[in-house]
Amino acid sequence: MASGDDDDPIIQEIDVYLARSLVEKLYLFQYPVRPASMSYENVTHLAARIKPKQQKVELEVAMDTMSPNYCGSKGEQIALNVDGTSSEDSNVYSTKMMDKQTFSSIQATTNTSRYAAAVFHKGELHLTPLQGILQMRPSFTYLDKADTKHREREAANEAGDSSQDEAEDDVKQITVRFSRPESEQARQRRIQSYEFLQKKQAEEPWVHLHYHGVKDGRSEHERQYLYCQAMDTAENTELVKTPREYLSMLMPPLAEEKVAKPMGPSNVLSMAQLRTLPLGEQVKTLMKNVKVMPFANLMGLLASGTDSTAVLRCIQQVALLVQGNWVVKSDVLYPKNICSSQSGVPAEVLCRGRDFVMWRFTSERTLMRKEVTAIIKLPPEDVKDFLEQMSVPRLNRGWEFLLPTDYDFVRKHPDVAQRQHMLWLGIQSKYDMTSQNLTLNPYFLYSMKHKRTFDHLKKVCRRYSTVYRVFPPQSNAATDEQKVFGLWESGETFDKHRQVLFEIFMKNYRVRRNVIQSRLTQELGDAVTKTDVDRLLKECCMSLGGMWYLKGTVPS
Repeated sequence: MASGDDDDPIIQEIDVYLARSLVEKLYLFQYPVRPASMSYENVTHLAARIKPKQQKVELEVAMDTMSPNYCGSKGEQIALNVDGTSSEDSNVYSTKMMDKQTFSSIQATTNTSRYAAAVFHKGELHLTPLQGILQMRPSFTYLDKADTKHREREAANEAGDSSQDEAEDDVKQITVRFSRPESEQARQRRIQSYEFLQKKQAEEPWVHLHYHGVKDGRSEHERQYLYCQAMDTAENTELVKTPREYLSMLMPPLAEEKVAKPMGPSNVLSMAQLRTLPLGEQVKTLMKNVKVMPFANLMGLLASGTDSTAVLRCIQQVALLVQGNWVVKSDVLYPKNICSSQSGVPAEVLCRGRDFVMWRFTSERTLMRKEVTAIIKLPPEDVKDFLEQMSVPRLNRGWEFLLPTDYDFVRKHPDVAQRQHMLWLGIQSKYDMTSQNLTLNPYFLYSMKHKRTFDHLKKVCRRYSTVYRVFPPQSNAATDEQKVFGLWESGETFDKHRQVLFEIFMKNYRVRRNVIQSRLTQELGDAVTKTDVDRLLKECCMSLGGMWYLKGTVPS
């Protein structure tokens, strides 16, 4: 040891002090999109605010609109898109020009216990622990506001989306639903959901701050707190340790770290936290939140150096390939034993309907919402939710798939594309995804049981259809054999034939074929053919003893 000390002599000893008694909260700001040589010291700061619980900071800085690098016409166009032509106090850009920029923070790390700010002064090193390390990046929320205004203008031009025949009648049906008691499992899912965390984030009020420049007198006064105020060793014993204690500090025993996590979506989607998860969980978390993503974007969100082959294996477990892009699987979004928060439809039915929408997008760029609703027979709000996850509405064109076809990925990974194609064929055969087979039968058969009322049936029919009729049970059938039929429109001209048929059976529970044919001709004209009658009877009726009955009503 002696010879080693001679080879590596001590050049200088420096006293280290911990200055944390008077500094309550110290944050380190980083600006990763701007070089250190171009600081914001001389830029006018217009506003500053913080949400302490979330460790979220926003800074508004002025832009030099007179700079030769500033495009005036573009600045005016952005201001027009965001605020419109009106002059209001709530406008983002009061000068009708984009004259300021907002920086929003994200956490560089959630555990700052190993970080401190240091000041070396007169041979002494003063350390101040950091409360947080925040990366300040440009915020583009003004684009969201511009997009919202654009959508509002499009909605007004569409006049209620008449191009898709989705305008509702003046008289609207109102469905009253009673919420069920929330289970503990459902409560945990709700608390962990992105929407819930986003809501909690919005609930915390902003605390407005005053910005002081580097050379400001207040800043100089605050900098004095970076020096330890109690220089007496007796009072500053935090760094005075025995050799054994010091060694234990350098190599502490392994223990699970408990990090105080801030509330809000940043806790769930923090890239620092995300990269601590296994690769499969990282991919799953990203896909659940983004819904649709090109493979190149996914690789960009993962840590540099991540093996693309491993990512391909993981992505195929949680997503399906649609037009060269990856769309999260339905059973990942809607696991078993849950229901739609909007309509109460079970997860299995939601997955089937969403898979149909995804399957249609594998061969088409645009879909019409009314057509999809007529085929999968799900409530309009669920169908709209499916479409919003993977497409955007286009004026007079329906819903267009969210991303352009990624031919580059298909060309680079033909084996994956072929495997996904075969997977879609399997899903197609499993669900028999054709318009004819996914359209529910033209009648709804519901076996009446004790304590089941017509009002109950109306609720059931209304859930699955926009047009319904309830027919009374046959009077000569036993109580447990009484049947109730609900009828809805499937969007084809043959609906009129079915409606006439059910009106006939409103009065008689059994009729002869010539009666049906005569009534059809009377109501619909001579255009009714023998083929139409045969199809109608085969579809909705059965024959017994020369008489025709609605299916399910033949006397036992």
